[in-house]
Amino acid sequence: MRAWELTEKFGLENLQMIERERQEIKPGEICVKVGASSLNFRDLVVIQGAYGAHIKTPLIPFSDGAGEVVEVGPGVTRFKPGDRVAPMFFQTWADGEPDGEKLAGALGGPLNGALTEYMFVSEQGIAKIPDSYSYEEAACLPCAALTAWSALIEQGNLRSGETVLLQGTGGVSLFALQIAKAAGAKVIITSSSNEKLERAKQMGADATVNYKENPDWHKAIKPLCEGEGVDHVIEVGGADTLEKSVRAVRTGGTVSLIGVLSGSMGEFPLPLVLVRNVRIQGVTVGSRASFERMARAFEQNDIKPVIDKVFPFEEAPDALGYLKSGKHFGKVVIKND
Repeated sequence: MRAWELTEKFGLENLQMIERERQEIKPGEICVKVGASSLNFRDLVVIQGAYGAHIKTPLIPFSDGAGEVVEVGPGVTRFKPGDRVAPMFFQTWADGEPDGEKLAGALGGPLNGALTEYMFVSEQGIAKIPDSYSYEEAACLPCAALTAWSALIEQGNLRSGETVLLQGTGGVSLFALQIAKAAGAKVIITSSSNEKLERAKQMGADATVNYKENPDWHKAIKPLCEGEGVDHVIEVGGADTLEKSVRAVRTGGTVSLIGVLSGSMGEFPLPLVLVRNVRIQGVTVGSRASFERMARAFEQNDIKPVIDKVFPFEEAPDALGYLKSGKHFGKVVIKND
């Protein structure tokens, strides 16, 4: 089988396509023929060797994928050949609250990921995908979609009539836009591109702010929500944006900390959080049960991922370069032959 692998060293220049024999299936295991995989910013960080010392080479990267069950090992009861599935990011987090054990086994580092023709995963670590989804669409769900769902629904308890602030137009933010509108919320979205902001409006965004034209963009947010601030912020920027997110949220509001696109270290005025009773919630994807609830809701509300561009399997490095450029609107996907 073919796979893209960091064989000895990290770095995009060291990502190589290799040929390896298909392994023998083990008890409780499922073999999935990968139909498509999708890219996340995390994949770039992992490939660059900047995600932590616990991730080692050799490694097949990518956390998101979807495909067809082609073989099941002894003792498997949840799936059969022909089922359409997606492996979960956290392979051992089936349900309930997270703990160290549940968060230890993540696809695409430290476990081998989806940038391959065949994946071998535990039957407890996969879920069925919506019938109406293509593999390219379903490959966008396990990380980006579930993170947005967890932030707003599972952990954020979003209510109709509340206001959500989204940063940028990547996969998480556009899923959050669709989830929030389906829940009856008002959505404000930021971007440095007026073209992308116009596309977000066409998707249902109620208001937009260009953060390049408005460097103090948090000041432009409050007039859009009666001066009180937003109820929820989907914070993907990190060090450069967190303070402004806290200033943009209402007293008692929630900032869901999801990404660190601008860096992980920075100065932060803690009194802002204390005196305004702001809740900062870390969101790390979600459980298999959460994925299953999300998949049902997406089908009921006809929510589909926004896919910017699809690359063939052989052009995986080009797909990563495109993601790194920041030109995308929504998800970047790799389709297997």
